[in-house]
Amino acid sequence: MKKTTRQLQIGSVLVGGDAPCAVQSMCSTDTRDVTATLAQIRGLAEGGCEIIRCAVPDMDAAVALGQIKRESSIPVIADIHFDYKLALQVLEGGIDGLRLNPGNIGDTWKVAEVVKSAAERKVPIRIGVNAGSLEKELLEKYGHPTAEAMVESALGHVRILEDLGYREIKISLKASDVMKTVSAYRLLSLKVDYPLHIGITEAGTLFSGTIKSSVGLGILLADGIGDTLRVSLTGDPLDEVRVGYEILKSLGLRQRGVNFVSCPTCGRCQINLIKVAEDVERRLQGVDKRITVAVMGCAVNGPGEAREADVGIAGGKGEGLVFRHGEVIRKVPEDQLADALLEEISKL
Repeated sequence: MKKTTRQLQIGSVLVGGDAPCAVQSMCSTDTRDVTATLAQIRGLAEGGCEIIRCAVPDMDAAVALGQIKRESSIPVIADIHFDYKLALQVLEGGIDGLRLNPGNIGDTWKVAEVVKSAAERKVPIRIGVNAGSLEKELLEKYGHPTAEAMVESALGHVRILEDLGYREIKISLKASDVMKTVSAYRLLSLKVDYPLHIGITEAGTLFSGTIKSSVGLGILLADGIGDTLRVSLTGDPLDEVRVGYEILKSLGLRQRGVNFVSCPTCGRCQINLIKVAEDVERRLQGVDKRITVAVMGCAVNGPGEAREADVGIAGGKGEGLVFRHGEVIRKVPEDQLADALLEEISKL
């Protein structure tokens, strides 16, 4: 069961409380290039991204983000480091959320200025602790970036905001080490009721990063921890969104698009199942129907799995059966299986 946390609102998206875990990503474009950034946001939104974050390295990017926010169909979070003036600019531009560590901003009066502006607009602030950039004193205290050090860092930033009377807070604790990340979130979850943004930072490329993220986020989500998530991959941000939903779908927490089932193949298979499965999965990427599709290779498990799916195929010798809601619709040659399956899906 998901842990109940404080609920806050990032633009139109509710975070925490009884709201489902939202899927985030981050633009890889130069924020100063408004056209390119908006184009990427549109593509991500079509893919299911619910909240997007943009880097704000300088004042030109901060100003540009105001226009991006006005034209974005999904809430936009500004990623701010060190310079409080950038935070004030994006807040004036109508940003939906800040990713900002108050301890890195400098003098207390600077943080107070940001908090005052955020409070007037009720803009949430996400404190984002990364194992790779912990405070020097914590590294000296713990020897290296431990889970306990990460939590202490987060609580220190939280205390700064709480002392200023601000509690529209979300927190993340990210490391590239899966179990260190899990331990940190578990520890923090016992200490605060603020919503938590979960992720494995610098997880890697599509293959290795998906595995690390699936393991780490899967453990946390099964523990009931996680109000928003980002799968951090070296590659297309759209893959981050797709993997995020697949993780949530696998745990029964969210359902978006097609639930795709295919068997691993074995010596019993007498069709080129890998080719058929890859073809079907590729063509289903743009389909946003909440259905289960099964692509099975033989008569052992195939008919049973196909019958449990909304639509499916079960391979035979150079041919296969097409099922819909448990009923055999027809038998078609191997080279027509993918087309026949997509045709049945279009009828649902």
